[in-house]
Amino acid sequence: MTAAAWLFGVGGVILAGIGVFFIVLRPALLAEDLRFLGRSSSEIEQALPRLRRWLRRVFTVLGGHALAAGGLTVYVAATGVRDGRPAAVAALAVAGAASIGLMAAVNVRLRSAFRWLLLGVAGLWVAATVAAMWR
Repeated sequence: MTAAAWLFGVGGVILAGIGVFFIVLRPALLAEDLRFLGRSSSEIEQALPRLRRWLRRVFTVLGGHALAAGGLTVYVAATGVRDGRPAAVAALAVAGAASIGLMAAVNVRLRSAFRWLLLGVAGLWVAATVAAMWR
């Protein structure tokens, strides 16, 4: 197994883990969400009493997509990247930019508590892409 395949595989497992977090553990509103909205939790609850239930559903769907993307990443890493297929590397590079890259960028912009973790995962994706190009 190549270094790129391992790095993409680890990135895929982390992305799947983020998906599970969104499905199972993520609260509807985090501290940075309230900070961005400029409202307290009780103000939000009073103004929009069903918002938390709605966001729970939204994050379940988002989590399912992250879980699926992570699983597909692991599979492509273990097959196409391992076999040195440039198209597999290109597909994962684009998928990583669109998924974890955008997530990291938005979280940096929001000054999220998760921004450094997400930047680290995005960096892992970049490292995997670079490792694949140096193969």
